[in-house]
Amino acid sequence: MARITGLGGLFYKVADVERTQAWYRDVLGIEGEWGILFPFAEDPQGYAQLSPFKAETDYFAPSQAGFMVNLRVDDLDGFLEGLTAKGVEVLGRQDESYGRFAWILDCDGVKIELWEQIGGAPE
Repeated sequence: MARITGLGGLFYKVADVERTQAWYRDVLGIEGEWGILFPFAEDPQGYAQLSPFKAETDYFAPSQAGFMVNLRVDDLDGFLEGLTAKGVEVLGRQDESYGRFAWILDCDGVKIELWEQIGGAPE
C-alpha cells in the first residue's frame, strides 16, 4: 500500500520573498534556487515531525504566525554562537532527553525552533 514517507516541505506567504531568502542565506546559511532543500539523511535514527498544536497555544509566541519552523542543527552551541555574532536574539533554550532546543525569530517574525537531536526517534 502506498504511504506518506515524510515531510515534503513547508510553504508560506511573506511580503518580500527576496528579503526573506536573503535573511535565511545570510543569517542561517541556507539557500536554494527554489527554496531551501534538505536532502534525506542516511541516519536511520533521524526523524522529522508534523505536530498540530491547540489553537490557544502560546508555544509559537512571540510570533503572530499560526505555525513555527523547526530546523535541525548538528551543534546547537556552535550555531547559536554564530547567530549571536550576527546580532540575532536567542529567545530561549531548553534541553530534553530527546534533544536540545533554542528559539529565534526570522526577519518576518516567524518563530524558528532550532533542534539538536539526541538519541533515536521516540517509541
